[in-house]
Amino acid sequence: MPPVDHGDPGDAPTIPPPLVPVAVDTRPSAAEEARTIVAASDVATLASLTADGDPWASFVAYGVLDGAPVLCVSRLAEHGRNLARDPRASIAVVAPDRPADPLAGARVTLAGVMEQPTGAQLEAARSAHIAAVPAARRYVEYTDFTTWILRIQRVRWVGGYGRMDSASAADYAAAAPDPIRPVAAGAIAHLNADHADALLTMTQRFGGFPDATAAVCTDADRYGLDLWVRTPRGEAPTRVGYAAPIGGIEGLRAATVDLARRARATPPS
Repeated sequence: MPPVDHGDPGDAPTIPPPLVPVAVDTRPSAAEEARTIVAASDVATLASLTADGDPWASFVAYGVLDGAPVLCVSRLAEHGRNLARDPRASIAVVAPDRPADPLAGARVTLAGVMEQPTGAQLEAARSAHIAAVPAARRYVEYTDFTTWILRIQRVRWVGGYGRMDSASAADYAAAAPDPIRPVAAGAIAHLNADHADALLTMTQRFGGFPDATAAVCTDADRYGLDLWVRTPRGEAPTRVGYAAPIGGIEGLRAATVDLARRARATPPS
């Protein structure tokens, strides 16, 4: 049998491909994307196992210690009893900047085994949880509450429709959250409001769409800009990468000014 697709009736909108290769298509890795999402939130869905082996989903708050979610859970809660009996679990985190279409947003699932830290690591875990969830200060030392750290074994990142990848636990641990994306909203709004012409030129010269008639910046990270492009052939996403990765939001202006300057100096394709 042929592979099953989405059942395109033949008149659905199509996404035009680039006409020329994208100059710099460097993006955050799946591990970096996952670390960025986990660092940006403090709430998640926890999946634990009941005594019968059934999946049990619960809303939880978490802190982060070296990338690992830290939970403080009461045994009065069903998921607390589940973890005490079987520490296998997974946590799903949704990026807080959810678009109008929730399935177009980014999310990550971390799976592994919950572990109860001891000694100095317990203090560090409690501090990390309280830093993210200040209300936990009132109950973190109650005897019915247990502090858990998820020892991650599997990472699955989804960036929206058609964008997904897995990462190893080692790659996740070695990655760092993106320093640009969580604080880039103001800069993105400024680019779209005041520098639409520059975004269009970048797209035409570096983004693979020399036939673009308009371009809007939709996201920014340490490696470059995500753009939504309008062409006579339809609309499509593309990417324009910086000359080199940037280390913080203070470098975003210089990186985009450099992109605009080089785009203006590059002959049309």
